[in-house]
Amino acid sequence: MYRIITVEDRIRVPPEKLGSNVMESVKKAIEDRVEGMLDPKVGVILSMVSIDKIGEGKILPEDPGVYYNAVFNLLTYKPELHELVYGKVVDNTEFGAFIRIGAIDGLVHISQLMDDFVSFDAKNSQFLGRETKKILKEGDDVRARIIAISWGEQNKIGLTMRQPLLGNIAWVEEEKRKKKKEK
Repeated sequence: MYRIITVEDRIRVPPEKLGSNVMESVKKAIEDRVEGMLDPKVGVILSMVSIDKIGEGKILPEDPGVYYNAVFNLLTYKPELHELVYGKVVDNTEFGAFIRIGAIDGLVHISQLMDDFVSFDAKNSQFLGRETKKILKEGDDVRARIIAISWGEQNKIGLTMRQPLLGNIAWVEEEKRKKKKEK
């Protein structure tokens, strides 16, 4: 889920960035420090949105940088358990498909791809359903549900596509067309 959070922190502006105005210097220092960072409490920090307040700068004897107390807003993405996500297949391996969901990748294990016996075609880097003949290849747009989140040395997001209206968007659209014809 995307969120905008407000943070109050002490920001160090290095001496080489002190030539421009204070707002621009602090903004650049915040961006350099936090963008792309992953914090298990708030998720992936995508961007610095705005600065609400900048305090007076302080210089410490042992450091040539200037420290400013600042209040600023950050755009973050933190996956939530059971959240529906849209993404793109970025890599297929013999054990599953990696899906780019926002700022991070999640894994759909081969057992969670579809309600069918699934085989992996290594030559074409794609999955094939035995009965349904459904194909999942790199570049496909998909809808999945988050079923596991693990923050630690290796951050892992587990996904499933074995529920109704999940999977390759082309599969979902085909199912909708079939149901419409039945009615």
